[in-house]
Amino acid sequence: MSLERPVSPNPYDLLPPVPTFTVTSEDVTDGQPLKDDQVASGGDRSPQLSWSGAPEGTKSYTVTCFDPDAPTPSGFWHWVLVDLPADVTSLDAGLGVEGAELPGGAFMCRNDAGSKAFTGAAPPEGDQVHRYFFVVHAVQEETLGVDSDASPAVVSFNLAFKSIGRAILHGTYQH
Repeated sequence: MSLERPVSPNPYDLLPPVPTFTVTSEDVTDGQPLKDDQVASGGDRSPQLSWSGAPEGTKSYTVTCFDPDAPTPSGFWHWVLVDLPADVTSLDAGLGVEGAELPGGAFMCRNDAGSKAFTGAAPPEGDQVHRYFFVVHAVQEETLGVDSDASPAVVSFNLAFKSIGRAILHGTYQH
């Protein structure tokens, strides 16, 4: 079976526009290949992330990692971290493990691999270059209103109505 297909659009270009702010990482360089430890076979280690300049009125953050290039109609969600308090503006590398102690009332929802954790890049061998969008969503409420059993689609639906800003950084990977 051939996996040849068109490149998916940037999914965030398809959402209602919101103000942007800045996200940086010691581990992910925008538009460049991910480090080996952010790959499933290399450790499934979530990257370090820091952000600044979120819009006034931000009361919490949600952090996601999404691969729109997975060979599915819905892409692949690698990480969904919800309800980070507004005073948290960075995450240490490796924090995305199941059962991690997270700040405030933050929690992780089940990703498309089935774990409440970060799952590293794992595109099919020989497939096109995949993009991994690490996004910090500034939320206008202290809680997004979901629990840890919410699907990434339900989290995204809530973000469509409650996000007041978005900071995007993306890495790539090809197996």
